[in-house]
Amino acid sequence: MALNWQVLVILVQAFIISVKLCEIPEADKHLVKSLNLKLLRTTLDTSIDGNPSVYVGLRLSEDHNLEKEEEYFQRLKTPIEAVSNRLGIKEGEPKTGLLALQLMAQKLSCDNIDTSTRNKLIKHMKYHLHKEKESIALNDKPLSNYYQYSLGILAMCVNDKFVDRHVVHKLILAEEQKKFVHGESGPVDTQAMAGLALQCVKRFNNYPRELIMDIKNSVKRIKDTILRSQNTDGELGNLYSTPLAVQFLLALGGRIDQDLCLKAITALMNGLKEGKFSNPQMMSQLMPVMFQKSYLDVAKVDCKNIINDPLLIPSSPTLHDVVVGEDLILVRLVVEGQNINEMIEVPSRSSLLDVLKTAQKQNSKFSFETKNTLHGPFLTTVNKVAGYWQLLKDPNITLLQGIADYRPEHGETIILRHETF
Repeated sequence: MALNWQVLVILVQAFIISVKLCEIPEADKHLVKSLNLKLLRTTLDTSIDGNPSVYVGLRLSEDHNLEKEEEYFQRLKTPIEAVSNRLGIKEGEPKTGLLALQLMAQKLSCDNIDTSTRNKLIKHMKYHLHKEKESIALNDKPLSNYYQYSLGILAMCVNDKFVDRHVVHKLILAEEQKKFVHGESGPVDTQAMAGLALQCVKRFNNYPRELIMDIKNSVKRIKDTILRSQNTDGELGNLYSTPLAVQFLLALGGRIDQDLCLKAITALMNGLKEGKFSNPQMMSQLMPVMFQKSYLDVAKVDCKNIINDPLLIPSSPTLHDVVVGEDLILVRLVVEGQNINEMIEVPSRSSLLDVLKTAQKQNSKFSFETKNTLHGPFLTTVNKVAGYWQLLKDPNITLLQGIADYRPEHGETIILRHETF
């Protein structure tokens, strides 16, 4: 009898630990509401396209302004319906990730879930994943990347749609063969997204036993890789990959090292306090973590028990936490391989995008182009040279934020490096 009580105590302790896994400390609970308001505030800015990731983040919160969420979803419906009415992939512009987020948003909206629009989106998602799989077989890489490929698999899974075993097997092979790796380390956000996708499809019973074992082994390897990626600041990879990494750990459940979890949550809370989460895409990935949720919880949406919070009222649609200052600073801009190396004078706390715009105005030999993405403007062309431009600060430190979010300091040197693959 005594032994039974000991077993019961152990089980209760394990349950308590799992419930409190990666919980936000009481002293930082005010940051949860703050992030929720910031993310909700981004929906008021009608000058930019709607972002389904923002909507997914808001719906995975436990605090809701249902009126504003519904208004935002109505903005998303037009592009969602437009996509659902055409089949195909425009050359050079794979949309697997965007389509996946639209499918997840549609699921979370509780908007006539079994509509023809949702069914068409699912049909398109199958088509995209098939084309991505074909590209992996022919070119040894997907049309988009393994992050979007994983997100597409995840979107199908949380919509309770069976994912073709060949599609899943390609992702497992990519993980086994370290295809996510660039240089000496792999991008943790891709590892985490792949882990979320595989953890989700693991529940399907239609796969051969051998594939099920491969899925489990792959998830374990991803877990070990992510745990090893924690740095001295507690970040898993870096600050901006940590939200997805924590989502993955939450999706695993069980007894994850509480010390590791606490360090990761502390890093995220410090990032919030320092204003480092201003990009809507990054905030939307962090939002589920604030409530110990992951993207797997999209499958568990309870449309009948979503409660409106009358106190969750966004203010103006200002997106930036940091206001440009009155003092002027000097930033050196260097374009490697070209004759550009000059000092640019801008107001303090200006973004890198502001620096580039100022450089273009004062130097007729410098020009740049961007394209809009869910993460904000993405640098595509410098001095008519198109391709992937790496952003660094001297001496050789890769910037973790985009050109609209990173704010150089006085005397800093910014390097634009054209990468060839």
